[in-house]
Amino acid sequence: MNLYTRTGDDGTTGLFGGDRVSKDHPRIAAFGTVDELNACVGLAAAACGTNDKYESQLLRVLGELQSRLFDVGADLAAPLGSKHEDKIKRIDSDDVKQVEAWIDEFDAKNEPMKSFVLPGGTELAARLHLARTVCRRAEREVIALAHGGPVNEQLRIYLNRISDLLFAMARRANKQAGVADVPWTGQ
Repeated sequence: MNLYTRTGDDGTTGLFGGDRVSKDHPRIAAFGTVDELNACVGLAAAACGTNDKYESQLLRVLGELQSRLFDVGADLAAPLGSKHEDKIKRIDSDDVKQVEAWIDEFDAKNEPMKSFVLPGGTELAARLHLARTVCRRAEREVIALAHGGPVNEQLRIYLNRISDLLFAMARRANKQAGVADVPWTGQ
């Protein structure tokens, strides 16, 4: 099978189920950004070692998160009520609860926040912060998509929680490396 199909040369792409839409359609923007988020999560995972208990745990969760982000993409690529509804896994409240459990797990050893913190610190933390910002953009694009029709509400909530998870992971990565949060010193 070739990597190129030529079917998108006219500026359209196929949704799960066969409908074709413009490549700048809000649905394509939303799942394209989720794909970008998945690549950023992979970039963060590439900065994890395997000799440290925390980074091994982080690597495991990031791998699971990447798989779920493929589910998010499929959820977005198959509009609610599409003819292939039974062939995809919709993000649901159990997925949200899993992310909340991960947030609690990673944030448990972080110091309580006293101010906004600047993104950065270690390379791993900076990569996690980058993924967090892409996640926020994906969430905004899903919200914009919902203005034009129904979108799985749990998917929107899930993306909101993932950004919180990535923030907790970034703070924890800095803590594990002995790097303090840098507080925002607004004027």
